[in-house]
Amino acid sequence: MKKALVCGAGGFIGGHLVKRLKREGYWVRGVDIKQHEFAPTQADEFRLLDLRAPENCQVALAVDGGTFDDASSNRTSFDEVYQLAADMGGMGFIHSAECEIMHNNMLINVHMVHTAATMGAPRYFFSSSVCVYRDMQPGEPELTEAEAIPANPDNEYGWEKLYAERMAQAYGRRHGMTVRIARFQNCYGPEGTWTGGREKAPAAICRKVAEVADGGTIPVWGDGTAVRSYTYVDDMVDGIYRLMHSDLEGPANIGNPEYVTVQELVEAVAEVAGKRINVEWVAGPVGVQSRNFSNERIYSSGWRAKVSLKEGIGRTYPWIEAQVRRSRGR
Repeated sequence: MKKALVCGAGGFIGGHLVKRLKREGYWVRGVDIKQHEFAPTQADEFRLLDLRAPENCQVALAVDGGTFDDASSNRTSFDEVYQLAADMGGMGFIHSAECEIMHNNMLINVHMVHTAATMGAPRYFFSSSVCVYRDMQPGEPELTEAEAIPANPDNEYGWEKLYAERMAQAYGRRHGMTVRIARFQNCYGPEGTWTGGREKAPAAICRKVAEVADGGTIPVWGDGTAVRSYTYVDDMVDGIYRLMHSDLEGPANIGNPEYVTVQELVEAVAEVAGKRINVEWVAGPVGVQSRNFSNERIYSSGWRAKVSLKEGIGRTYPWIEAQVRRSRGR
């Protein structure tokens, strides 16, 4: 039986990844600074650890429950390490918490990859982001992974991710550790953050639509023309799993090639909800104008996005609507 460590198992994608690995027959240890908010963990073992501290990274990787001071902890028995732990959220959080994002995520990534490499982890996955790319205009040709350099990310989250990619690759070269890097496009689905300021656009729109009556008006940042791709969480997790077991060295984009405007996202949610929705476009952090990336590298692994935006919203909206009802005591 293979053993996997999932860092960030209390988060949205990490929680779904634990489920996938269990279905594949792995023994899984999940680690996070918090328990999963919406779903009980399916990990065989779950540890509450703050991975900003190097001693906690060693505890996470330790053999047979060893501790930082335990000599038996000097090598890890995990076959695969998945590093998804991060301080992050939607566009509002990314723009308002620049220092926290750079400080916390850099500590996690520096200590985690160093500890995994020096403790002999054979395979290491790092979750990066398409935020490493520059702003694009609608209609521009697709960007390949190599075209992230020369670098000009739109936000500090992207700069931190780009540096962490380089660091993971450097440790892989020095220690003979196989490193796989995914650049995630916007991921959504059930059991993710849907309120409180850290939610991403699909969840925020679903919540706002669920909160208003038919014919109501919701506020949305920008003017509705920004272009995005949204990847359903099951597709994202499948991409992670396939990438980890592929021979693809260097970063690989994982995203749905179905691009829509924010206006079209609102329309898709309204259609699933069966409501007529009016939009008040308001000032707020929108991010880049457009995203358009090549997925050819991940396609070579056999991966394809299977869930359309309409189908994915059809699975996500009812879950968020139920959370809204529960929060209102109904």
